[in-house]
Amino acid sequence: MQKARSLVGAGLKPGDVVAIFLANSWQFCVAFHASQLVGAIPTLLNPTYREREVRYQLENSGAVLLITDGCNIEGINLAGLPQLRRVYTTRQPAPSAEPFVNLLNPTSAVYPQPEESSETNLAALPYSSGTTGLPKGVMLSHYNLVANIYQLIGPNATRLNSADKILCCLPLYHIYGLNVILNPALILGATLVLVPRFNVQMLTRLVLDEGVTMMPLVPPAMNALCQAAEAGEFPRDHKVQWVKSGAAPLAPELARRFTALTGILVCQGYGMTEASPVTHVGFLEAELYHPDSIGHPLAQTDCRVLSQSDIDPTDSPDDLTEAPSGQPGELVMRGPQFMLGYWNEPQATASVLRDGWYWSGDIVTRDREGFYRVVDRRKEMIKYKGFAVAPAEVEAVLLEHPAVKECGVVGRSDDAAGEVPVAFVALRSGFAENHKLGDELCAFVADRLTHYKQPREVRFVDSVPKTASGKILRRELRKSMG
Repeated sequence: MQKARSLVGAGLKPGDVVAIFLANSWQFCVAFHASQLVGAIPTLLNPTYREREVRYQLENSGAVLLITDGCNIEGINLAGLPQLRRVYTTRQPAPSAEPFVNLLNPTSAVYPQPEESSETNLAALPYSSGTTGLPKGVMLSHYNLVANIYQLIGPNATRLNSADKILCCLPLYHIYGLNVILNPALILGATLVLVPRFNVQMLTRLVLDEGVTMMPLVPPAMNALCQAAEAGEFPRDHKVQWVKSGAAPLAPELARRFTALTGILVCQGYGMTEASPVTHVGFLEAELYHPDSIGHPLAQTDCRVLSQSDIDPTDSPDDLTEAPSGQPGELVMRGPQFMLGYWNEPQATASVLRDGWYWSGDIVTRDREGFYRVVDRRKEMIKYKGFAVAPAEVEAVLLEHPAVKECGVVGRSDDAAGEVPVAFVALRSGFAENHKLGDELCAFVADRLTHYKQPREVRFVDSVPKTASGKILRRELRKSMG
């Protein structure tokens, strides 16, 4: 509350956007919740972002205040951002920035009472690429976030409880770490052991030292822990009862292998930033235990599995045919956890939110017992260790290189990461295909985008396959990889 008053004293008003550009830390937690108390809207940035990505989100969101660390903005030019008024740094200072500790000083300022209802008052503005395109601000209300927390910790959902000791290596700027772990742990009064990033040696040590009972993970992290267990590096006398798997598809064999090696049960879930984020979660009870499934929908979450492949955008899910049990179809949902829309993107909002239903772009099956399984996706996102990579964003950078005439980016399966970006590039006349140019293109992207968005391979082609309307045929590119 003291920090919230200090933010009011610093000129922050309800509806202002506060950018939080920090790694996992107590400062992140304080900045996030203090901003919400003021009625401001926190927008969250990946601390590995490059200048291009930082400036895009700050400008697109209209952030008036930035809370970061000096090392995060070293070499980043923040000049010329019309809305940005003040910058605070937590540990390492930076030119023209104020110390974060100044916001902890006593002040008599009083934070305002909300004028809007919790259903319409924005609580957070995380960025997501949605089903396609460049990152978009996802408008989540206080009602969205709180509803999803109680959907998650209520009856017939997860086993999270006040006695839990949760080890979280998930980044808090990501909705999985933020509203599946941090906020439920605070509401329950559970113990949260926060680490800045996934590290096998650190994690296996903390599991014992802290008496950890639960861990949220992504499939590549589970695979790394399997390898550690096979090498005898995962402790046998741990107290971990279960892990939550999310953010990327979980291979059934990986779930079985993980449990066989560690003795830990796996609860798979499903969701997206646009749903605050959870829509489905699995069970740990023996009679309902299906770790290969994303489980059942959460309370008050309605689902349709639509069988048509040529759905008209004006159609309502209520008027369309549902796929029979076990047959694939597009997952369409509605519930109290779904976003208000995309920030300043009415067309993008209309493409995924229709008559209150959210069109996921994911292809699922639903069996006779009501268990859902994700089998494919129509959306273009590449999932690298649970992080979404928008091909269009990588392609836009590649097209700035003078050698690139056209390009297409798709995901390639990878045991360690799930998927890695691969770029198919057609060159302008005067440039020759060679390994050196491929490395140069990868480095060109690396200078402008964070590490997980960078192509791990460049394949040169005469032309990029496209539809008659000019849309890249990514399926053809994926087929060509074999």
